[in-house]
Amino acid sequence: MALVIQEVHDNIGVITFNNYERRNALSKAFIGEIRVSLNNLLYEGVRVIIIRAHQGAKVWSAGHDITELERPGRDPLGYYDPLEQVIRAIQSCPVPVIALIEGGVWGGACELAFVCDILIGAPTTSFTITPAKIGIPYNSSGILHLINLCGLGAAKEMFFTAQPVSAERALQLGILNHLVPPEAIENFTFDLARKITQNSPLSVSVIKEQLRILSNALPISPETFERIQGLRRLVWDSEDYIEGKQAFLEKRPPVFKGK
Repeated sequence: MALVIQEVHDNIGVITFNNYERRNALSKAFIGEIRVSLNNLLYEGVRVIIIRAHQGAKVWSAGHDITELERPGRDPLGYYDPLEQVIRAIQSCPVPVIALIEGGVWGGACELAFVCDILIGAPTTSFTITPAKIGIPYNSSGILHLINLCGLGAAKEMFFTAQPVSAERALQLGILNHLVPPEAIENFTFDLARKITQNSPLSVSVIKEQLRILSNALPISPETFERIQGLRRLVWDSEDYIEGKQAFLEKRPPVFKGK
């Protein structure tokens, strides 16, 4: 069975997550199919892409497949990690990507959603950033994406508490562009996509790239970059990293010792 389904409707490409038995967890195979679908839809000449779960989903995606996290001592979110690769593919995609979000978005799936150009949610939508619950570090680009989206204070609260952010709060923070009733969200999303297809594809593509470059225009020194990497190593080399993963697999609360 395909883990994602791709369709084209009047210059609108649609990628539908189809791994609901695993709560659309972002396994390497699942992510690989998303990337293939992105490339296929671009080859077919679509002017906008919608990423969604099945209609009425309770979980949009449960995030990174924790069984595939790197062993202790290895960066769990390195530059060549499949999740990081698909995130960069969405960012660099030459057409706008709309996330139609019903249900919960957890962990790494939050970043997958956050890098989409427009986010449309329903009352059931929520976002939960979970690395502190599992005892893993987070990569700098992912932190920057959240800061750019909702500001430093909200990003701190989401990372520190690991508590769900409701659809209403996400709209207030600017994470969601629109909050739409479930019975209207599909028509609303496609109507918005059609408006995009009516505009100059070259103009839209160039402006999207300009926005990407400008939003990341925060230069840091090599020394600062190494300092950040060193901080992240403290986590992925720790006993807490092992405990967090084991507790998740054993379905019990983790006992973190801070070492």
